[in-house]
Amino acid sequence: MTATPVRPLSGWRVLVPRPTAGRSPAVVALAAAGAEAVVVPLIETVPPEDPTELDDALLALESGWFGWLVVTSAAAVPVLVDRAQESAGSLPQLLADGHVRVAAIGPGTARALREVGVEPDLVPQGRSTSRGLVEAFPAPTEPARVLFPRGDLAATTVVDGLQERGWDVADVVAYRTVPAAPPPADVREAWTDGTIRAALLTSASTVRELASRLGTPPTTTLMIGIGPSTAAEAARLGLPLAGIATEQTMLGMVDALTRAVTTVLPAPIPSPEELR
Repeated sequence: MTATPVRPLSGWRVLVPRPTAGRSPAVVALAAAGAEAVVVPLIETVPPEDPTELDDALLALESGWFGWLVVTSAAAVPVLVDRAQESAGSLPQLLADGHVRVAAIGPGTARALREVGVEPDLVPQGRSTSRGLVEAFPAPTEPARVLFPRGDLAATTVVDGLQERGWDVADVVAYRTVPAAPPPADVREAWTDGTIRAALLTSASTVRELASRLGTPPTTTLMIGIGPSTAAEAARLGLPLAGIATEQTMLGMVDALTRAVTTVLPAPIPSPEELR
């Protein structure tokens, strides 16, 4: 009889601290590796208090005022879809009417756009960082205007970088990041006693909420960061990472966790400065 292969994360419970559908890629990938996903959102995104500026920008997008739409987070996509339906119709039709090109910061954001019928024209290769997006962006052409719908906590890297390259950037808050409901008591207990053996850290704001609400885990808990800004915030708060995703997606984080678990002598994790 052939022995059943041991899956790399067999028996592991892994904290996924973001809103995730039941059959999301992360949940499926963790299950395939033998792990149980403990989905407990620590943050949530909500619309801006006044969507007027975003609505006006979408109407200008439809008219051809902007040459590019730059999207640096999958969280912006449902907001754009909802506001487009409110003010101008579907997002794909709005972009087509305005002959607007679309840039996505990385594969995760590109996937979110494709799921709503928008095919990105630019997805930088390599790590999904704001700096990488700016470096991959083309030189200005008419209309040399960019719409950048962002979260309220986004850094100024994209705006500053594109402006330095000669683009006129409309910097519009599309959503706000706020703390989610407190984690259940059983999750807090499992985090403290090490029953939850790993966590996937998806953003700097997630790191802050994890540190605030759950505290420092046992030293045996493996934490995986999605990218440089997340790694930098974890380092600032004294949370050591066992790995950083090569591809800045949930699947990339599961892959990084699997490597961290299965590698006997893992290579040193690069510093946030080395990743920039």
